[in-house]
Amino acid sequence: MVPRPVTQAEVDALKEKRSELSRQLSSASDRRKDVVRDLGRASDESKAGLQKRLDVLDERIVQLERDIAANGQALASAPGDLALGERTAPQARFGPFSSGQLTAISIVGTLTVLMPLALAVARALMVRARQPRITPEFLEATRRMESMEQAIDTVEIEVERISECQRFVTQLMAWKQ
Repeated sequence: MVPRPVTQAEVDALKEKRSELSRQLSSASDRRKDVVRDLGRASDESKAGLQKRLDVLDERIVQLERDIAANGQALASAPGDLALGERTAPQARFGPFSSGQLTAISIVGTLTVLMPLALAVARALMVRARQPRITPEFLEATRRMESMEQAIDTVEIEVERISECQRFVTQLMAWKQ
């Protein structure tokens, strides 16, 4: 049995203990689900070990639930003003600003700085989305066209050489006569 808390520090400690016990219970429950899943898939040799793990986890879950219940009873037995957390703590100040003012300044600053950046990024993404995408077929067609252009240029050069040759032969024939 947990003794009755009489100070705010004891109440805060009980609340933290409650949070920790809840996290442990959640973790144990998740591990139990994993073991049950593994038990359904396991071979006969490993089922005995998994069943023992399942039994240990079940015992741990029951113990955690008992601890949570005892902790809850101790919190319930605290004096009313302590259990409700009624205490007057000084409001935190950061320089000349209170925490609420600092929060408002942060929100306004974030909106004035980050909102234009977000709009610019969104606009850039929309412009980029409107541009046509280059497909592999288009790239292949472009490569083939370049290769055809090179082949036509080569043929043009060879035809020019042939025509020069014909002019030369024609001049030779005319000179011999």
